[in-house]
Amino acid sequence: MDKRNADAAALMAMSGLEALQALVEGRAPAPSISETMGFRLVAVAHGFVAFEGEPSKAVLNPMGVVHGGWALTLIDSACGAAGHTTLPAGVGYGTLETKGNFVRPILADTGTLRAEGRVLAQGRTIITAEAKITDAQGKLYAHGTSTCMIIRPEK
Repeated sequence: MDKRNADAAALMAMSGLEALQALVEGRAPAPSISETMGFRLVAVAHGFVAFEGEPSKAVLNPMGVVHGGWALTLIDSACGAAGHTTLPAGVGYGTLETKGNFVRPILADTGTLRAEGRVLAQGRTIITAEAKITDAQGKLYAHGTSTCMIIRPEK
């Protein structure tokens, strides 16, 4: 088993909340998507997470603004991670659908943005969550929702 798979297995042995707390506290390595997209998990609680990130020239679209995929990835990550905080050890999740609304353009020099994700509802097989991306002054840049399936180990 390579290091990345070993790290994932160790995190799956914890509850979702414990695993995400380990990421925030640096006791577990950040997933590679964090480096690729330039954002990081900064806060967790049951049913809630916050990510912060800095858009950059690396994620611009042809019109010179940050590609909507950057914000949508952040929304999907915040929604999924918020749901993950509610799951017991050994239980995972996968996104079924994410929808985003872009309120204003994000520029490479916009500065640090914060995405907060919150669980709206959780059933036996489905979690729905919402996320909002704001700047330090609370100005809204994007918001969205995700529906995630709960993935339990096969018996």
